[in-house]
Amino acid sequence: MRTLILALAAATALALPVKAETVTVAVTAIVEHPALDATRDGVKQALTEAGYKDGENLKFVYQSAQGNPATAAQIARQFVGDAPAVIVPISTPSAQAVVAATRDIPVVFTAISDPVAAQLVKNLEKPGRNVTGVTDMSPASQHIELIRELVPNVKSIGFLYNSGEANSTALLAAFREEAEKSGLKIVESAATKSAEVQGAARALVGRADVIYVPTDNTIVSALEGAVAVAEESKLPLITADTDSVARGALAAVGLNYHDIGIQTGKMVVRVLKGENPGDIAVENPSKSELVVNKAAASKMGVTLSDAILKRAAKVIE
Repeated sequence: MRTLILALAAATALALPVKAETVTVAVTAIVEHPALDATRDGVKQALTEAGYKDGENLKFVYQSAQGNPATAAQIARQFVGDAPAVIVPISTPSAQAVVAATRDIPVVFTAISDPVAAQLVKNLEKPGRNVTGVTDMSPASQHIELIRELVPNVKSIGFLYNSGEANSTALLAAFREEAEKSGLKIVESAATKSAEVQGAARALVGRADVIYVPTDNTIVSALEGAVAVAEESKLPLITADTDSVARGALAAVGLNYHDIGIQTGKMVVRVLKGENPGDIAVENPSKSELVVNKAAASKMGVTLSDAILKRAAKVIE
């Protein structure tokens, strides 16, 4: 009788559905702005498409550092204490904080211009340790070409950036190298926090023919201040972030950050399925796109040619 009961119990246990294990993916960004938000949403979409659904077999956690590096470090320590399956830091300051906080939990960074310069990995092909991710290094040569096309008489370019962010100093070096090939002068103006952005933009008036904004989180988070200066001074403002064009920038050749997020999410899935992040090569986005803003062109005294309008992936009226 006892044997029969045990057999029935075993058969019943086998017949019951096995509850799917819930995995935690913790995501953090240095600040909230459209490009980084789109990256986060792309990560979540890729997880959903791979069968990891928030509230079912996935716990998707997100925290923003609100532009504060000290807060980024606190979030990193909290995430490490919570021991998620994977941590996804978006932006260089957040990635540096997370990588400094753990050598065990898998880290898949994203929206990092130069992971080697930021000391996140030693090698892009073989990152090693517990880290890999996706870069967003801007196509500097394409940006220089666009600036010369929009402002044919340009001689000097104002580079608006946060001098304390490794991502931005790497972009400055790459941009300066490309500009010098075309005989263009770079005029730097730095803002180390969002409240300084408008003043840093104003410091370029009379010193530069164009304002250029790289994929700098400090500047992009307070872009409206720089746009206001550009409009009142008739100074074209061109950016590397395509999402910034809808916020008043004249034009951008850049990456689709939602696509970058999806690409990152697919890497996270590989790690969740057992791959070692240190064995996964750091990836680059495959394409860039041109976005232009007609209203901004009018306010900044620029005429958009038919060739530019036809080439644009998106034209904002």
